[in-house]
Amino acid sequence: MDSVKEADINRHLDSGCLSFLDQPGAPSSTQINGTQAKTSKAASFFTPATKRNVSFKDDDSSSPASGSFGRAFASTQPQTPSAKPPSSTAPAPVFGVKRSAPEDVQDEQEASGGDIKQEQEQPKQAPPSKKHKPNAHAPLAERMRPKTLDEVAGQELVGPNGVLRNLITTDRVPSMILWGGPGTGKTTIARLIAQTAGTRFVEINSTSSGVAECKKLFTEAKNELGLTGRKTIIFCDEIHRFSKSQQDVFLGPVEAGQVTLIGATTENPSFKVVNALLSRCRTFTLSKLGDEDVFGILKRALAREVPDALPTPSASPASEEKETTDAGEEGAEQQSGHHLLTTDDYALLRYLSSFADGDARTALNLLELALDLCQRPGSTSEDIKQSLTQTLVYDRAGDQHYDTISAFHKSVRGSNADAALYYLARMLQSGEDPLYVARRMVVIASEDVGLADNSLLSLATATYTAAEKIGMPECRINLAHCTVALCQAPKSTRSYRGLKAAYTALSEPGVAGLPIPIHLRNAPTRLMKEMGYGKEYKYNPDFLDGRVVQEYLPEKLEGRVFLGSKDLGDNVDPEIVELDEQIRVAEQYDPVKEDELLGPDGD
Repeated sequence: MDSVKEADINRHLDSGCLSFLDQPGAPSSTQINGTQAKTSKAASFFTPATKRNVSFKDDDSSSPASGSFGRAFASTQPQTPSAKPPSSTAPAPVFGVKRSAPEDVQDEQEASGGDIKQEQEQPKQAPPSKKHKPNAHAPLAERMRPKTLDEVAGQELVGPNGVLRNLITTDRVPSMILWGGPGTGKTTIARLIAQTAGTRFVEINSTSSGVAECKKLFTEAKNELGLTGRKTIIFCDEIHRFSKSQQDVFLGPVEAGQVTLIGATTENPSFKVVNALLSRCRTFTLSKLGDEDVFGILKRALAREVPDALPTPSASPASEEKETTDAGEEGAEQQSGHHLLTTDDYALLRYLSSFADGDARTALNLLELALDLCQRPGSTSEDIKQSLTQTLVYDRAGDQHYDTISAFHKSVRGSNADAALYYLARMLQSGEDPLYVARRMVVIASEDVGLADNSLLSLATATYTAAEKIGMPECRINLAHCTVALCQAPKSTRSYRGLKAAYTALSEPGVAGLPIPIHLRNAPTRLMKEMGYGKEYKYNPDFLDGRVVQEYLPEKLEGRVFLGSKDLGDNVDPEIVELDEQIRVAEQYDPVKEDELLGPDGD
């Protein structure tokens, strides 16, 4: 059975019990010179501390597996009389350090009289450390987050000439509110601002952070500013979810400059952020990403995730033919999947771009799903499109709620039935309350149709009753019926404009408190009758055709007219004039031919 020297046990274990083995029958150094070994142990015990520190310093950096053995046997190394003490410039020997397989070979060379220089150069031969890669399990949207401001797509605020970009580069970052839809880059821009400005960055979320945590952050930021002079940026995502009392906590630190607040919100800050905090911050509106911006993001993500999927131009037709031949079955198999995303000038990518509706996060999530679907055998572009689920951008409590109903109302007012039906379907498909739409149509019947067709008010009221009694999904038919009828009906705003004129008169000084004419006043008591209330009032039904001479307005408003004589206004749209002229010219050069009746002979 092979044996190991006592001094070589540590390195023998490091080599996987393969090296530093004594041949059978070979006498060990301790057997040859036992007295010398004992002397060496005793000498190591009395070794000065400065010499022992050299070996213990190296042992501290060793791996846990070899550290205990190294410290146990480092000082028991046998010393031959021919060994020279290490000079002040020579490197200190390292014992008990975990080494890789190439270093074990080097140790064998040293045992056979190898050069010390090779031992010094050996650490340089270690394999280079692997480059840190992002978390492969993170969503594609997180892995594709821009690293610099130049990579942010579709936002002019951080572009080369953007206002926010100038504030960042000049180190004048103010407290701000970033208002924009989901997937427009609010969080990314906030992180890049802190990265570019070199400030301390703290990220909180209104759904999981409270007042106590915010106050603790303010204290830390104040101490950081006082000790190091470094500013702190607090990024609060979904700041509109903070209550008004919670938002008030930021007022003092923001006004004093202790922290720089960057709040992100998808809601209108005019309604969701308190005015006191809004006055201390600048509001930046992030525009909705266009289809081309989203397409560029998807194309860059595809190039990073599947580099082989992008077509690369070849140097010559011969090389292209060679690459096609060398591709083989493996290339054909790969092309059957990812090539669906690049064929027809990236038609599927462009479809995903328009499908995402300006949301880069949604687009990247769809691309990640499409990459998985492409791997299914026999997948086609149509299969991938059918597998995607449309996410409607509609919030019944947000701006989309009011913007969509406003567009519906104005489409009916403009007699555009196509647009009105589109917005009606969009609201109902998104889960809007059908009674909310029916109530608006009752208003439209009087506001926009009005005196031009009084029957539409009855139709709108009946539509509301039908929607209330029937409910979805059948009541959508009643709503569509009333919508088209309102669009095709003639319009008149005489009554509505007359009411607004009366409201305008009430805003004039003294008009709202003018005394009612005495002959129009009510006289329910004897005293009021004795005071002349209702006296000399002419009851119209008692007169021919109900015509009498009688004043009904207060004396100061006599002769004032509120109800106009025209159903609609007098303004003329200049674009209508141009359109009418184009239609007239087109009819002049290409007149509409009347149907010709042919005789029996074809004449």
